[in-house]
Amino acid sequence: MSQTISILDGNAFVVSDLRGDIEATPADTTGLFLNDTRFLSRWVLTVDGRRPNVLSTDTLHYFRAQFYTTLSTGTIYVDSDMSLVRRRAVGDGFMEEMIIANHGKEPKTLQVRIEAGSDFADLFEVKDKLAKKGELYRRVDADKLVLGYRRERFVRETWIKSSAPAALEEGALNFTVEIPPQEIWRTTIEVMAVINPARQTRPRVKYTPEDIEPRPELGESLEAWMASAPRLNASWEPIGQTYRQSLLDLAALRFRSPLNPDPVPAAGLPWFMSLFGRDSLITSFQAIPFAPELAASTLRLLALFHGRVDDPFRDEEPGKILHELRLGEMTAFEERPHSPYFGSADATPLFLILLEEYERWSGDRKLAAALEREARGAIDWIDHFGDRDGDGYVEYERRNKETGLENQCWKDSWDSIAFADGTLAPLPRATCEIQGYVYDAKMRTARLARDVWDDPAWADELENEAKALKERFNRDFWIPERGFFALALDGQKRKVDSLTSNIGHLLWSGIAEEDKADQCVRHLMGDALFSGWGVRTMARGEGSFNPIGYHVGTVWPHDNSIIAWGLRRYGYKAEAARLSLGILEAAVFFRYRLPEAFAGYPREMTQFPVEYPTACSPQAWATGAPLLLIRTLLGLESDGRHLIVDPAIPAPIERLELLDVPGRWGRMDAFGRARLAAAA
Repeated sequence: MSQTISILDGNAFVVSDLRGDIEATPADTTGLFLNDTRFLSRWVLTVDGRRPNVLSTDTLHYFRAQFYTTLSTGTIYVDSDMSLVRRRAVGDGFMEEMIIANHGKEPKTLQVRIEAGSDFADLFEVKDKLAKKGELYRRVDADKLVLGYRRERFVRETWIKSSAPAALEEGALNFTVEIPPQEIWRTTIEVMAVINPARQTRPRVKYTPEDIEPRPELGESLEAWMASAPRLNASWEPIGQTYRQSLLDLAALRFRSPLNPDPVPAAGLPWFMSLFGRDSLITSFQAIPFAPELAASTLRLLALFHGRVDDPFRDEEPGKILHELRLGEMTAFEERPHSPYFGSADATPLFLILLEEYERWSGDRKLAAALEREARGAIDWIDHFGDRDGDGYVEYERRNKETGLENQCWKDSWDSIAFADGTLAPLPRATCEIQGYVYDAKMRTARLARDVWDDPAWADELENEAKALKERFNRDFWIPERGFFALALDGQKRKVDSLTSNIGHLLWSGIAEEDKADQCVRHLMGDALFSGWGVRTMARGEGSFNPIGYHVGTVWPHDNSIIAWGLRRYGYKAEAARLSLGILEAAVFFRYRLPEAFAGYPREMTQFPVEYPTACSPQAWATGAPLLLIRTLLGLESDGRHLIVDPAIPAPIERLELLDVPGRWGRMDAFGRARLAAAA
């Protein structure tokens, strides 16, 4: 049974098959996960030795699921007089209610068995197919089954208890069930993921067994979260469905820890249910007109972890913003540097971009004032550690050669930075979009310095540095014979001449000169880059192009949302609307939940967007993409005082309304009607 269903709540999630069973292999992500550790890798239900057959599976909310099954033989008829329902809710573990109904005329006596096991795999061990180094153990402890793992002082356990009497053995719960005719039998099973067994007595999340609904400590309920977001009305129904799914998925991806009382977005299920600098920053930017509180909590948490020392193992440097924070075994034993890991060259300027955007949108001068020291540290990192050789550009090269990331830009797969002939660019690499982020960060920080921190001299200095960077960049990165900006400068200062979606980020940041921007737009919307659904990460015809290559030909919704906003910045409203509509139309084929990426095949060839096999879903910045696209269509902007609305709505949307948009103005409404022809 290859299909899976996922439920999640913060940084805990359960992935099972459609029956509700878990049969994890060392290389898949089924199971119960919390804090980067798999606490349950086997959870298999049998009745009289038989596996139930699926009738239906429903995810009621992002944290709850129901599995309807029967003991039929699987013929054309449902030839069973019994049905089984499993209702599951995730928290710090999960609660599962099992209900067996006897629809027959005679009493039933059944042997019900649930096999339970855990490999306690670290997510890095799952990803890299690595073996455990510690000791696995099992025991029956009074009224509960205990699955455990110990490696020196690192101890994790899974506690399993049932409300109905069960015969416990190491690895299973057994029930002898007697059900009268037309009656039901039920039990509630609690599976607790225990981080510190010596001190844990009860799970942090409390459950209500009557309806198996957790009360997660997320500060506000799902209903309150949805009610606080702007209301969207549209004549084109899919955009409303996509908007609602984005809000639900953002709610699911929020997580807390003792260090962040306010929720921040995790990067994505299943591999990235943790704090990521770049992902959380971009997602928070996308969500500002809809949930500005995410930006505030993300900025606070990343400021708390900003780099303080020069540590090659973690790629940490003073003032740098982290890339990724992990809490699993391999991080605890420093077999991975993620405690936290700082291998990202773009998170630091993105931090400054989000800080200014949030202050301008929300009017929260208090937070901007509180983060002045971290902002100054980020600028200092850009000018000194980021610019490794003093040429005026931020470049990267990992210092941890064993486990660090080779590519420290958003296209962080090994083969993403390549010349037009397909050869990889030597390190260190200065990718074009990072220079754009630095330009934008300095311009935005200059405004904060002048308006919030009362330092006009520094503001002037930052603006002069940004202007010099823009002039230098347009000279050094431009490829006149091809009419677009180089993907990067390599370690020998050669222009990496592949045509990629990165040039769209230069429009978002504003670093491209007007005449060069016009040529870039023609490339972005031309057949080589634009698939009909969205802009590919790499253009057809380039040496490394692959329509199902992770960063060398697929279409990424978040990438396209940034490009669309960049097109608006330079006045290309029709192109922005066409691109936005393409991505929103693609969402329909993914049941309104955009995945991390999808294949870059031409639209006219496939007629539907082709799935990328290992894409995260939900994934934070893919979830945020429709929000930024809606902002793009309505032309929503803050001038530091008012909400500006400048719609450019394409057919078939016709009418688009966003009501109660939050900001420093309180709440305002935005309206737009189609004035553009349908996309070709």
